[in-house]
Amino acid sequence: MSFFVHKSAFSLFSFLLALAGVCSGGSDAPRGVAVGFVFDLKAKCDPPCEHGGVCIRNNTCFCSKGYEGETCQYANCFPKCKNGGACLRPGKCRCLPGYGGRYCHKVTCAGGCWNGGECTAVNGVAKCICPSSWTGSKCQDAICPQGCRNGGNCVSPGICSCPEGWVGGACHTAVCSQTCLNGGKCISPNKCRCRPPFSGPRCEERKKSH
Repeated sequence: MSFFVHKSAFSLFSFLLALAGVCSGGSDAPRGVAVGFVFDLKAKCDPPCEHGGVCIRNNTCFCSKGYEGETCQYANCFPKCKNGGACLRPGKCRCLPGYGGRYCHKVTCAGGCWNGGECTAVNGVAKCICPSSWTGSKCQDAICPQGCRNGGNCVSPGICSCPEGWVGGACHTAVCSQTCLNGGKCISPNKCRCRPPFSGPRCEERKKSH
């Protein structure tokens, strides 16, 4: 076994130390070699060192900065990837669906959250938390506490869009184009309910007594 003792070899070793980081920290994977160590020119590593690692003794790698493991096979992200993210290369995480940011620290909801909704993780799943007056997966649906009747649609909190022939906060009031007479009541579009003894489309006819 031969060791570095020559001046030029020592300079190369110093240069390698300057360029390479000690494999430490960042994951629970096996670590590379720590300082100090003996650098053997004839050392062989099988499997070979990866990602620019240097074989310093038989089957012992000295890892480049940002990598660790017995063969420098693991990238090291610092801070660690969060929320189940995987470190692809130094400082670059691959995030699970629903998470983003450099270290997967941000929760992201596909399509975003509308109308003041807030994207947050619920049991590990990204979900929009909506204000009290909105609902839906993206907080896209308004809530009308009073309900919208007769085919009306809730278009904004507490406001219904009513079909033709209906009005009111809940689309509950029918509209008759001609007023119901003699105490009659409009019960559906253009339909009157008459009080006895009146009848007819507008309750305009009085039944004759026999």
